[in-house]
Amino acid sequence: MNNNQIKTAGTKKRGFFAQMLHDWQLWVMLLPGIVYIFIFCYMPMYGVQLAFRKYDFAKGIYGGEWVGLANFIQYFTSPMFKTTVVNTFVIAVVSIIFSFPAPIILALIINQVRQEKWKRTVQTVVYIPYFISTVVLVSMLNVMFAQNGGVLSDLLKHFGIVADNANLLGQKQYFVWMYVFSGVWQSMGWNSIIYLAALSGVDPSLYEAAKIDGANAIQRVIHIEFPVLVPTIMILLIMNMGNILNVGFDKIFLMQNTLNMGVSEVISTYVYHLMAPTAGAPQFSLATAVGLFTNVVNFAFLMGTNWFSKKTTGSGLL
Repeated sequence: MNNNQIKTAGTKKRGFFAQMLHDWQLWVMLLPGIVYIFIFCYMPMYGVQLAFRKYDFAKGIYGGEWVGLANFIQYFTSPMFKTTVVNTFVIAVVSIIFSFPAPIILALIINQVRQEKWKRTVQTVVYIPYFISTVVLVSMLNVMFAQNGGVLSDLLKHFGIVADNANLLGQKQYFVWMYVFSGVWQSMGWNSIIYLAALSGVDPSLYEAAKIDGANAIQRVIHIEFPVLVPTIMILLIMNMGNILNVGFDKIFLMQNTLNMGVSEVISTYVYHLMAPTAGAPQFSLATAVGLFTNVVNFAFLMGTNWFSKKTTGSGLL
């Protein structure tokens, strides 16, 4: 038995705690993160029991009457169940269809720019919208897409893209598109960074070989650059699918009004309205049940997408 085989055999026999003791420096570095996750992520999970209780202000979060699945049944049988789930899925799916490929395409385009000066300029310009706060972004939408006098709404009406009397911020048929495309504009540049980082690892000799073989720019993208991005694409897709029902609360809440409420009331805003003091007595138990239902569905999508990714591409989170 050579030295390498002896070392391997010794490593296999070493137990978990012996391994921890051997690598104690690494565990010390991980300790702050472990403590943070335990305190702020795992300890609050005990409050999930509120979904199975009837909240009592006098008895507190742990003393209410145990009602089992009554809160879930109340949500599933309420008129808001179909409305909130459908609205959330529609916004999430349309967002994934348009928002997810946009940074990939942008990264591939930026990667084709060979002059570093122009490349840096383009990157800076497309990154800037990400640093605009959600409140400011919605305020910009209210100004530029106002029904009367909005610069962009008047432009769309001038070219006949929308009707002359269209209210882009109020009519239901425009809400999803306003939400999605404003999000694409804001986050597309920032999200392209990770794809540009992946493309930076492509071996330059592959481009030279492709040019010698007569491959044009599109063929180089398809056969060299895109395969490099596939593992990154699948990992990010899995993470996005794991949050499919967690449509951003802040932006939707700020864009909501009485005219578009029929399509803008999603699960996250519904939970807020259940707990808002202006809606009467806060329904903490029902809101917790709705939140738990959302997380269970998100977890199912996460595991399903991860399984599909591992079967098709061989890469995944788990």
